[in-house]
Amino acid sequence: MALGIAYHPNLYLGESIRKKKLDRIKKKLENRPLFSGVFLITFSRNPSDQLEIYEAKQLCQQYYNKYPPHVIGIAGSREEALQMIEQMAKECFRARGDCALKEYLRC
Repeated sequence: MALGIAYHPNLYLGESIRKKKLDRIKKKLENRPLFSGVFLITFSRNPSDQLEIYEAKQLCQQYYNKYPPHVIGIAGSREEALQMIEQMAKECFRARGDCALKEYLRC
């Protein structure tokens, strides 16, 4: 079960995620996503929302075989993922003057 996960070119990493282990984490996400301790920040598929946070274990669901996520960030906990989104929102506000995260991150 190899998922076609897309990763943001400037992938955000939480403090608990080491760059040395990033390739290993990506391989696990694409081939055997049933491991805990990793949370993903992705673009929301709902047009009224901007980003979603979910545990990597959810990638085992059949839905993600057909609709693989576009990963913006990888965190070691839900709290860390929330802090990363806060950081993204601050960066977006400084750069654009608003918090249109989807547009900011796609540019």
